[in-house]
Amino acid sequence: MAMEASEIARLIKEAIPDAEVVIEDLRGDGDHYAAQVTSATFVGKSRVQQHQMVYQALKGRMGDQLHALALQTNPPANA
Repeated sequence: MAMEASEIARLIKEAIPDAEVVIEDLRGDGDHYAAQVTSATFVGKSRVQQHQMVYQALKGRMGDQLHALALQTNPPANA
């Protein structure tokens, strides 16, 4: 079962309200995405912690509805 890019963005923004989320469907199959997530909540957190926050936002859909997600996270440039 594939997942829509808009659903990925919605789940991330629901868990991280200030997040700026850009989703790209890498293969056009609804299973392989790249996500760029920028949020002030990432300030002071390691890259691993940032990624964990995003994966938690996806509520267990990784590996089931969402096969692959190339993830890039960053705090805002001015933070």
